[in-house]
Amino acid sequence: MSQEKSFKSKLWEFFQSLGKTFMFPVSLLAFMGLLLGVGSSVTSPSAISSFPFLGNEFVQLTFGFMAMVGGFAFTYLPVMFAMAIPFGLSNRNKAVGAFAGFVGYMLMNMSINYYLTVTHQLADPAMMKQVGQSVVLGIQTLEMGVLGGIVVGIITYFLHERFQDTVLHDAFAFFGGIRFVPIITALTLSLVGLAIPFLWKYVAMGIAGIGHIIQSTDVFGPFLYGVGVLLLKPFGLHHILLAMVRFTPAGGTEMVDGYEIAGALNIFYAELKAGLPFSPHVTAFLSQGFMPTFIFGLPAVAYAIYRTAKPANRPVIKGLLLSGVLVSVVTGISEPIEFLFLFIAPVLYIFHIIMSGLALLVMALLGVTIGNTDGGILDLLIFGIMQGTATKWYLVFPVGVIWFAIYFFVFRWYILKHDVKTPGREDAPEGAEQAVQANTRARGKSKYDHNLILTALGGKENIDSLDNCITRLRLVVKDMSKIDKKILKDAGALSVVVLDAHSVQVIIGPQVQSVKSGLEALI
Repeated sequence: MSQEKSFKSKLWEFFQSLGKTFMFPVSLLAFMGLLLGVGSSVTSPSAISSFPFLGNEFVQLTFGFMAMVGGFAFTYLPVMFAMAIPFGLSNRNKAVGAFAGFVGYMLMNMSINYYLTVTHQLADPAMMKQVGQSVVLGIQTLEMGVLGGIVVGIITYFLHERFQDTVLHDAFAFFGGIRFVPIITALTLSLVGLAIPFLWKYVAMGIAGIGHIIQSTDVFGPFLYGVGVLLLKPFGLHHILLAMVRFTPAGGTEMVDGYEIAGALNIFYAELKAGLPFSPHVTAFLSQGFMPTFIFGLPAVAYAIYRTAKPANRPVIKGLLLSGVLVSVVTGISEPIEFLFLFIAPVLYIFHIIMSGLALLVMALLGVTIGNTDGGILDLLIFGIMQGTATKWYLVFPVGVIWFAIYFFVFRWYILKHDVKTPGREDAPEGAEQAVQANTRARGKSKYDHNLILTALGGKENIDSLDNCITRLRLVVKDMSKIDKKILKDAGALSVVVLDAHSVQVIIGPQVQSVKSGLEALI
């Protein structure tokens, strides 16, 4: 029987979904960061000095244009959050939510500008940064960064859900329904804009306090950050912590090229655009600290699983492990390998958490300065090797070799000692073979059995909402007892995570979007 969702369940579901929406702008930012990294490295004076042929006018124009395109996402990140959150959270009329988010973001900043103007607090352009003001899309306003976009996005989402079906009197019917959403958003965010100048200084003080705590712990700050990310990852909430450190003063503030920049990733991109040396205390929270784990540690886990599998089963699991390694090394997406052992050997995941935190700590102690978001081999190439030896990129390899050895021997020892049923060690190998087949693609067509997955989820009548992030389906169901974990795993799922009485996540891997689309077609 279906149970009524509690407030705790609804709150958990909201934060789960909120963390997922952060990936819309962040995924674009990651790609644009690659363009900015390549363009900036080729157009830098040091690169031209080392390789004079790069000074060719055509080469400089081409890569300068690439750097300009890459800088787009950094400049307009807050408004992307304002639009992405209602777009990602809404179940219906997503485009209306995104449009209303843009309207609300503009009106909020215009209202702040109006308040600052009438109260004679609008700073001279030369003094804006000193008093916490900036120009946003041509509007001089308070410098709220990404947090301003997040506030707008969340408010817009709730207004969108509440008013998208509004029915007005016939005389005003034209303004009803979805047309009412941007209208009520404009009015509401205008009033919010008038209130923000009274509240912002306290919010800013709170965030700065969090940043001070993190920064005051010196190299243990990155360690605690890495541990926090790994602890939150099984619940899908790590994106919120990542965003806080990357885009708010919790990740530090710094003057770059005459401008005060907040957030570790924001500071890194600003230094990259300005051609300045990268700050070690900033990159300590970025991709460099994850490289020993993503490029070396997790492949060692896969190799340990392969070596401890029954010899007859090794060909069966090889494809599954290789795909997980490729995703981890290239893109820094770790879940396909992590969820192979997370629930069957929690002790190994605790070990993985500690090693991940230590990786950030060691990279910081060694003074490595490689930034960006992913921690894969592309970041190592573009933001490490291509930026010159000043980044100390070469230190990733000796640390990585050590991480590979530690991960391999610890995992191999623990799996054998405790007879952990990792892939290839199961009593029924045909289940593993089905999972492998489901996690591969042939001629561009997914081999996942969408009908079987839907049946294992209790049928379409059991699904309240269906969404996905990078590697997992996120569902809210009416009756959790109808979920059949065994069938889901036989159909190709890496794992099933039940969060509460109604929220469940099905870990698929990088092909999750195709699975979600197939389920939506059936529903």
